[in-house]
Amino acid sequence: MDNPRDMQLDWLKCFVAVVDTGTLSSAASEVFRSQSAVSMQIKKLEDAMGHRLLDRSSRRLQLTPEGQTLLGYARRMLDLQAEAQQALHNQPLTGRVRLGVPDDYAQKYLTPVLRRFALRHSSVEIELNCEQSTSLIPRVAQGDLDLALVSRDHARRGILLFHEPMVWVGSPQFELWRRDPLPIAVYEEASLARRGAMHALAQQGRRYKVVYNSSSLAGQIAAVESGLAVAALTQCSAPAHLQQLGIEHGLGPLAPMEVAAYRSRASRGNAAVDGLQQLLVQTLRQASRPAG
Repeated sequence: MDNPRDMQLDWLKCFVAVVDTGTLSSAASEVFRSQSAVSMQIKKLEDAMGHRLLDRSSRRLQLTPEGQTLLGYARRMLDLQAEAQQALHNQPLTGRVRLGVPDDYAQKYLTPVLRRFALRHSSVEIELNCEQSTSLIPRVAQGDLDLALVSRDHARRGILLFHEPMVWVGSPQFELWRRDPLPIAVYEEASLARRGAMHALAQQGRRYKVVYNSSSLAGQIAAVESGLAVAALTQCSAPAHLQQLGIEHGLGPLAPMEVAAYRSRASRGNAAVDGLQQLLVQTLRQASRPAG
C-alpha cells in the first residue's frame, strides 16, 4: 500500500499541466489523459499533501498559497527526472524542428535558448520562421510549424512563460506626443499590440490617428525614428535611443503581453520537439523570475 504522503511524478505532471494551461480539459491533452483522470490525479496529490492546491471557485483555476509553494518544487522534480532519463539513455536527438518566433522576442529570448540547444543536440536541424504571433498561431494549429514562442491571444493557448511589458516609444527629437490628435504607428489589424494601444488611448479619451501600418518591427521603429509617429512596442524590442513615454507625456499604461510556448498536436511524440520545448520552457521561466 502506498504511503499517503508520497508524491508520484504522474500527479506532479498533471498538476503542472493544469497550472500551465489553466484548465483541466487543456491539461488533459498535454498529458494524454482524460479530463476525469487529470482531476483524479490532482485529488490524489492534494490528499497526499494534506492541502488544497487549486482554487476551483473561479472560471479559471487558480493556485492556492500551498499550490504556489509546491509548484516550484514540482517543476524542479520533473526537470530532474528528464535530465536523469537523458543521462541514462544518452541517445542523441536527431530530426528537424520547425520553430516560429516574432521579431520582438528573437534576439533577447530565443537566441540564448537555441545556442544552448545546439551545443547539446548538434544533430537536430532547426528551421526558424520569424513572423508576427498572429501569423504563427494558425500555422502551429495547422501543423505547419512544430513549436512557436508567441504572444498568446487567449488563456488556453500554449504554456505561459512570462509577461512582457508593453511601452510607448517616441523620438525625443520630434516630441510627437504633444500633438493632438496623436499620430501612431500600428501593426496589422489582428495584432494584440495594436488592439492594446488603441484600447489604452480610448480609455484615456486621447484622440489619435493611425499614420503608419506595418507588420514589421523594423517598420515600426523606422516610423518612430523618422518623426512620423509614436508606437507601442514590447519592452524587449524598444531601442535604447528611443524615449519611453508615460503619464508625464499624456500616455497611460499598456497591458503586458502573455508570452507562451505553443506546440502543434501533430508534433506530439517527436523527441527533438520535446527537447527544445523543455529547454525553452525551463530557460525562459528561470530568466523571467524576479531576483531576490
